[in-house]
Amino acid sequence: MAVNLETLQAGGPGSPARPLVVSRARTARRLLLDRIASRTVVLGGLVIIASILAILFVIVGEIWPLFRAPGAAAVPVASTATAPVSAEAVGVDEYREIAYLITPAGALQFVPIRVAGSYPPVAVPELGGATLTAAADLGGGRHVVGTSDGRAIGVTVSYDVEFTDGRRVLTPKQEFAAPSWLDADAKRPLVRLAAAASDGGPVVVAQVGPADLVVQSVVEKKALIGGARREESLQALPGAVEGAITALAVDARGEDLFVGTAAGRIVRFDLRDRGNVTRADAVALGAGAVTTLKFLNGDRTLIAGSERGDVSTWQVVPVEDGGAPRLVRIHDFTPHTAPVVAASVSRRDKGFVTVDRDGLAHVRYGTSGATLLDLRASGGDIRAVVFAPKADGVLTLDGAGRLSHWTLDNPHPEISLRTLFGAVWYEGYRGPAYVWQSTGGTDDFEAKLSLTPLVYGTLKGTFYALLIAVPIALLAALYVSEFMHPGVKAWVKPMVEIMAALPSVVLGFLAGLWLAPIVERIVPGLFVLPVVATIAILLAMTAWRLLPIAVRGRIRPGTEVFLLLPVLVGASAAAFSLGGVLEGWLLQGDYRAWLLGTLGLSYDQRNSLVVGLAMGFAVIPIIFTIAEDSLANVPQHLRAGSLAMGATRWQTAMRIVLPTASPGIFSAIMIGFGRAVGETMIVLMATGNTPVMDGNIFSGFRALSANIAVELPEAPEGGTLFRVLFLAAFLLFCLTFAVNTLAEVVRLKLRQRYRYL
Repeated sequence: MAVNLETLQAGGPGSPARPLVVSRARTARRLLLDRIASRTVVLGGLVIIASILAILFVIVGEIWPLFRAPGAAAVPVASTATAPVSAEAVGVDEYREIAYLITPAGALQFVPIRVAGSYPPVAVPELGGATLTAAADLGGGRHVVGTSDGRAIGVTVSYDVEFTDGRRVLTPKQEFAAPSWLDADAKRPLVRLAAAASDGGPVVVAQVGPADLVVQSVVEKKALIGGARREESLQALPGAVEGAITALAVDARGEDLFVGTAAGRIVRFDLRDRGNVTRADAVALGAGAVTTLKFLNGDRTLIAGSERGDVSTWQVVPVEDGGAPRLVRIHDFTPHTAPVVAASVSRRDKGFVTVDRDGLAHVRYGTSGATLLDLRASGGDIRAVVFAPKADGVLTLDGAGRLSHWTLDNPHPEISLRTLFGAVWYEGYRGPAYVWQSTGGTDDFEAKLSLTPLVYGTLKGTFYALLIAVPIALLAALYVSEFMHPGVKAWVKPMVEIMAALPSVVLGFLAGLWLAPIVERIVPGLFVLPVVATIAILLAMTAWRLLPIAVRGRIRPGTEVFLLLPVLVGASAAAFSLGGVLEGWLLQGDYRAWLLGTLGLSYDQRNSLVVGLAMGFAVIPIIFTIAEDSLANVPQHLRAGSLAMGATRWQTAMRIVLPTASPGIFSAIMIGFGRAVGETMIVLMATGNTPVMDGNIFSGFRALSANIAVELPEAPEGGTLFRVLFLAAFLLFCLTFAVNTLAEVVRLKLRQRYRYL
């Protein structure tokens, strides 16, 4: 029987207590609220997961076109034509409606491709009974044709565009320059031509015999008074190479002439001194004659095709020891099964197309060294191939005058796993490199979209931030949890947590404009500071232990840390002063010059050290809070048992509390890692934001997040750069997901290990 407790305490006789009665309606209401709360939490979790998945689907949707296989579709041609004088005498307008070719009979013939009608041939003037024997393509509809009596004639083809009744109408135009003699004495036929319209004046190179060349150069000099003076010079190069000449090419700057021979060699001539053409170097292409030489857009990379079907690219590479530049093979492409007869390049990127005699055309990309598409023409005996000006179509022309036409769907030819993550040999570089450079100042810019420097920069900044933040945050959490007085802890912990509320843009601003110049002045002192501070603290603690107990007893336990603050301030001042002394004594008075001269390390004012300090300051509150909560949640009976067995508080903290809280501590570090990986503004404002792969702590870097923030506003929507930036965001997502998954696995393992403590 229940007895009333108040009656017993008053000394009176006990009486039965009232039974506890709970209303069924109240119980049902509580259960209903519990179910609603539980389902609301579950629904909120599902909404969050769905939102994350939706973001992931959007990112993947933007990335997918980068890796979609290119395609091509054959287009019926409305008309046919006769054979051209050479593979260099064919072209097409940017809309792929009207093609043109120059015939050996001396006629410019326009051929409708996707429009109705026909065009009469236009005769090349002033031929005087001669025929056309060679042609050179200068790009943009400009050609130089050679005659059978040793003359060269410039031909320019353009199109007027009008819109009539909402329909585009093209009207082809042509312009012929006055003939110039290249072989006025012997009047030999020009077998092959190569030409360049450089800023220093046009250059035309003609083959007039099996191994004989003639170089014509024109220099226009502006006088102070009067018009420009035109100086023309001719230089004959009889027997210029060993064996017969089979191909010619001159770069657009008129600096280098490349000659292909029947023996499979490429010989380079230096044209920089127009009056004295000299032979520079020669390389072996392989077995079989060189049949095609062509420059990629920008005229830095040479395409070479052979009689055996091989296709390769070459560059004139500077030598590290300061010697003369040399011609180096860059890529070998998928070979043809028949002799390569022609090549044509894109004027928008580094793409090109080669075609063999049997009608097989390969669409390729010069930067990646990849073959993207295979196209098969309807007939054989191919004479020419044309890459459309917008890189959206390909035309071939055979010996019977039949045209084959394809439209291309290849919006991102520069993208492959190799160009995104591998080392690529770019134009002008001494070797393969990891480079991010998304834009340039010229139309022939070679896009460099390697994400490897950005991933490296992200991990580099995170490493230095955690290197500074983790020791400070964990030791602070251990001291606050195990040794600090509860009254002081009640003030310290909220203050540290408030640090997490500081906007990262403020920290980045302070780091870039205030902290970076200060760090530059005290770098030697920063490296001396840990040693000096450690010695000062040990000496202070030794002096503290030597004080009488009566004096030490006046300090409340858990507040001793405040006695160390003056010690740390004094140690910092001493370290910075000592750093200046050491700089003058050991580092020749200038640590930056010593770093560069002795270690080969350059110093940038905004560097990884500054980022580590600033981003470490931003990460410390997160790691500290989670780690301190994990330490504080260790059951008190474990501490009591350890102390009862005679362990000191330090032994208890290190051997009992720390291992037990290790799952939470590891989670704190991983959350700090995720915070550092995703940081944008501090990295953007406190580094030089240069995408370089350099482990030097005194150099800058560029992180994935900062790169997205910098380049996304200027990236054309749907373009290659736009989608690559989404790929960078996807990498950040995957990196964070992998880190969080690893953290959870390790946390569960640690929890399983220490669950019986």
